[in-house]
Amino acid sequence: MFLVDTHTHLYLGQFDDDRREVVEWAIEQGVERMLLPNIDSGSLQAMKDLHRAFPENCLPMMGLHPTSVKDDYLAELELVEKELQTGNYIAVGEIGIDLYWDKTHSDQQKDAFRRQLRMAKAFGLPVSIHTRDSFELTFRIVKEEQNGKLKGVFHCFTGSGKEAAMVADTGFLMGIGGIVTFKNAGLAEVVKTIPEEFLVLETDAPFLTPAPFRGKRNQSAYLKFIAEKLAGLKSTAVEEIAEITTRNALRVFPLK
Repeated sequence: MFLVDTHTHLYLGQFDDDRREVVEWAIEQGVERMLLPNIDSGSLQAMKDLHRAFPENCLPMMGLHPTSVKDDYLAELELVEKELQTGNYIAVGEIGIDLYWDKTHSDQQKDAFRRQLRMAKAFGLPVSIHTRDSFELTFRIVKEEQNGKLKGVFHCFTGSGKEAAMVADTGFLMGIGGIVTFKNAGLAEVVKTIPEEFLVLETDAPFLTPAPFRGKRNQSAYLKFIAEKLAGLKSTAVEEIAEITTRNALRVFPLK
């Protein structure tokens, strides 16, 4: 199988002791591409170092995560744009709106999100969108900015069937991660209704570890458990899910 983990933070400190082994194990398990969304200026160098160590497998995005949007967000966005100008990134991400933890900078989050969507259009790149307690607002801004050139993934999709249809209607895909394996999450029933051409796989490692390893550190090698769960929901072979989701990822992201 050739799998693509469309959202993984393998450059974070949770992997400092065994990062190389984690990446190599993922590759052995068929996860040939691991897409790395940036968080902010503080995470940038570690992400670059991982890409340098695995240039064919670990591919970086550039963006400002909504929970990192503070009073200095315009300076952070200047760095985002400067980095995108290098042409070294496969997407603008991780961007979006998160009103779960703190609403203090909600206006700045909206502005940062819109500015980065416009950067994506200017540079011809897809986006990786984070939304938490903010789907309607996030989606409205995407719709306002959609001029036929925006594409990407609503990362960690956990919405309703209605919201899935709204996302698909804009041409965006939905990233399905470990939550689909959680017994009481309700996502599995929604995923059954989503056409396969709108789905990609992700881990969001080191977070949201799928069953049977829930509660432990997540890693990209565990993507196969998400693929297996999706195959069961779609009543098809895991190899078929791997082929479909990889083809979808290749359609959105500029991957080899």
